[in-house]
Amino acid sequence: MIDIAPRNAPAAVAPPLTAGDPAPWFIAPSDANERFQLSTVGGRRVLVSFLPSLSSGEGKLIVDQLLAGAGRFSKNTAGMLIFSADANDRGLSVPPDVSGVRFLYDPELVVAKLYGVTDEGNLRPTTFLINERLRIVAVSPVRTAEGHAAIVYDLYDRFGPMEPSSRAHPQAPVLIVPNVFEPAFCKTLIDGYVEHGGQESGFMVERDGKTVLEHDHAHKRRSDWVLTDQRLIDAARYRIRRRIGPEIQRAYQFHVSRIERYLVACYEAEADGHFSPHRDNTTRGTAHRRFAVSINLNDDYDGGDLVFPEFGRVHFRPPPGGACVFSCSLLHEATKVVRGTRYVFVPFLYDEAAKLVRDENLGSLA
Repeated sequence: MIDIAPRNAPAAVAPPLTAGDPAPWFIAPSDANERFQLSTVGGRRVLVSFLPSLSSGEGKLIVDQLLAGAGRFSKNTAGMLIFSADANDRGLSVPPDVSGVRFLYDPELVVAKLYGVTDEGNLRPTTFLINERLRIVAVSPVRTAEGHAAIVYDLYDRFGPMEPSSRAHPQAPVLIVPNVFEPAFCKTLIDGYVEHGGQESGFMVERDGKTVLEHDHAHKRRSDWVLTDQRLIDAARYRIRRRIGPEIQRAYQFHVSRIERYLVACYEAEADGHFSPHRDNTTRGTAHRRFAVSINLNDDYDGGDLVFPEFGRVHFRPPPGGACVFSCSLLHEATKVVRGTRYVFVPFLYDEAAKLVRDENLGSLA
């Protein structure tokens, strides 16, 4: 039996699945046990292949070549899951001299549909590369049976070895989520800022019971471009919902349902761009904010890192397209940009309960 939604699994995102999306969790019969769970391979880099058969035709050719390359897998750090759509394969096992590989059986294509690799009831053989956080980093459809294993292993080897074990150091409770925005979408947002320009950005304070906007270059120097093109807004929302929402759900058991503001912020070295230590939810008009998100759009600048002073002076800097996600209650700063220009997409996330707080406090906005 296959369970589409194992207990406490993050909500599966709708296919097609692409790099950056969370891999849908499942429970499926395997050659090791009847209820193999994808969630158990967290912390490993895993190939997941969907093939028509393990024992006949092109499927067998691909399996033989994949097994021949399985020596690159190491215990507890990497592996491969090979699904068969052939009901006759039930009971086949991985050869005893091969480690890190499991056969799984999906004759009704339940998991295959979850991963979006079926067309009108027929399997589209495909291999996914999933990282240690159970997020998809590459998708490789089968083009030819003879060359598929080589293509898949080239993708796998390109990511290099995993980080060695080490002791943790105290740090702020933040999430770094890579691959939220693709390079092309980052460029589109930067180009939009350059075309439209930005308006000086202020910050919210409480004055006489009202939440008001203030400007103070000693505290904050930034310009913002607010998106109005619905296509760009929808594209940003789509990616945040698929790629950040599930990470927050898994890490904090919090279901994000709403996004506040769609804007590209610009910190320029020439203007001493920075944002001094602050919290994002200290006024009535901002009390509903639960999580702040900083999605870097470029990396050709110096400075401009995120720092959480309550947890030391460790600097956080996601790669382009990657996000830093953290509670709005945390004290944080954007350090001064000293060379170039930093572009960053900075929404706030909240839920339905927080919406009630926002609605109640709307009257406090000046």
